[in-house]
Amino acid sequence: MRHIISVVLENETGALSRVSGLFSQRGFNIESLTVAQTNDPSLSRMTIVSTGNDRVLEQIVKQLNKLIEVVKVADLTSQDHIERDLMLVKISPTKKDNFDLKQLAEVFSCKIVDVTDTTYTVEISGKTKKLNAFLDAFDPASILEVSRTGVTGISRGKKLI
Repeated sequence: MRHIISVVLENETGALSRVSGLFSQRGFNIESLTVAQTNDPSLSRMTIVSTGNDRVLEQIVKQLNKLIEVVKVADLTSQDHIERDLMLVKISPTKKDNFDLKQLAEVFSCKIVDVTDTTYTVEISGKTKKLNAFLDAFDPASILEVSRTGVTGISRGKKLI
């Protein structure tokens, strides 16, 4: 099962390493990891996407809560939440791509951020499935480069982490 874990932790050296280390110690692969300072400069928010057994992930959450630097941990997938991923993709359309890139950008609500004689760079955000569907719309040979931020998420409504 896919899990999105949100961790608020003290913004200090080594905290990221200790948190991600718990996943590797238990044999869990981190599919996506984002971290940035919050509105409080002394705190960072880390969002980790991993797949695996619910029981083992429950153990990881308990272990995360024991780390001194960790302020709060939440499994966003167990609650109503909003998630987003950001992707920049550099495309060189081929003759096999039978569409107008501008129309496709409109359909996927993305933005063309750079154009050269041979390439387009597109910015797109949304759920992971949407970004993957955008990539699937192209001949793989036309996709030159992809850069993704990874998933970030937040609970819906008044609920706070």
